[in-house]
Amino acid sequence: MQLQQNQNNQTTQPIAPIQYCLYARKSTESDELQALSIDSQIKEMLELAKAENIEIKEIRRESHSAKDSGQRPVFNQLLIDIRSGLFNGILCWAPDRLSRNAGDLGGLVDLMDQKKLIEIRTHTQKFTNNPNEKFLLMILGSQAKLENDHKGENVKRGLRAKCEQGWRPGAPPLGYIHDKYSDKGGKKVFTDPKRAPYIKKIFEKVAYEQWSGRQLLRWIINETDFKTKNNKNLTLSMVYRILDDHYYYGQFEYPVRSGKWYAGGYEPIITKELFLKAREHLDRDNIERHECKEFAFTKLMKCGHCGSGITADEKFKKLSDGSVKRYVYYGCTRSRNLNCKGGYLREEELVRQLSAILDKIDLDELGIQGQFKEEVERYYKFSKGVLGIQLNQFEKQKEIDLRNYAKYILKEGVIQEQRNLLSNLKSRLVMRDKTIKLE
Repeated sequence: MQLQQNQNNQTTQPIAPIQYCLYARKSTESDELQALSIDSQIKEMLELAKAENIEIKEIRRESHSAKDSGQRPVFNQLLIDIRSGLFNGILCWAPDRLSRNAGDLGGLVDLMDQKKLIEIRTHTQKFTNNPNEKFLLMILGSQAKLENDHKGENVKRGLRAKCEQGWRPGAPPLGYIHDKYSDKGGKKVFTDPKRAPYIKKIFEKVAYEQWSGRQLLRWIINETDFKTKNNKNLTLSMVYRILDDHYYYGQFEYPVRSGKWYAGGYEPIITKELFLKAREHLDRDNIERHECKEFAFTKLMKCGHCGSGITADEKFKKLSDGSVKRYVYYGCTRSRNLNCKGGYLREEELVRQLSAILDKIDLDELGIQGQFKEEVERYYKFSKGVLGIQLNQFEKQKEIDLRNYAKYILKEGVIQEQRNLLSNLKSRLVMRDKTIKLE
């Protein structure tokens, strides 16, 4: 323990040693380049502490970007512990390990002003509650922020330049491959001789033969050897993404939904005319699909066999008396497995099984009990104010059973009421072998 001396070289009172926390941080950005960063920081600072007889009370590590203020949980806790007196010194490799933004830097300087943070020690510098040293700390922190901001602008400028040269940043879509032998950032794109012909056939079958997405998927899986780059089968969503990608006729948008379009420097697989003709057929299908009737219980369940969603279809049967009866069936979309054997369930049976499920769960689980009570209360007020029925007549009646009211909505309510009723059970309802279960 050191002793403090006055101007007459007389010993006055002992000075307690600074309680340091060693803080080591690496950014989550570019993890591969910084994999050893934290360990190397700690090793260097431990050697410094040993050489200068610095007492380290605790070591804390963090893998988080310091670009935004208040986003690092370990650093935030360190500031809290300094305020509480657990530490009064910080040991770190460099000022930019502590802060690359004005908010966190201000928090450190504020603790110094309050004399709760006595010292920040780095590999080559020391900062205390001294105006010049605090000013230098703020300059170094601001410089780190400036470098960080410039780095972001430089990256954006580089990406724009790459786009203007005709190369979209990131991995190319199916049907194209990168030049393996070019330097990073300068890789050109070439057509994939194995997959590009299939991409062209996909557009041709939609444009000239009016194939649907499911027809394409069956053809690809059952009659071709077309696989993804990871040697997996395509999914229905991937087929539609291919048909929606302008990249294949030589144009691309970057960033996506930015409205900034660039001409590609690579060889197009299809013509723009073929793309537009295929899109015309798909858009017409979408219009027809949107004009179809909405069903009450779609998008609320999943198939217990393959995990696909559950869709619905309606059938009409002409009866002997000349009337027409409508039937609604629910079954697997087969988006994940074209050969799923989930089967179909009539809507009446589906409602019966869902009603049985309502008997087994707490209405609070549906999150609608309060809503139901409000509806009942509104009915009471309507009856009293409009129909002239006195409230005491209701008080003599048995309270409405909310569970039966829920079943009534399930059977007789409008589609939106039915969907709201089951919305909190979404993704937990599973249909398997024509049976509905709650997972």
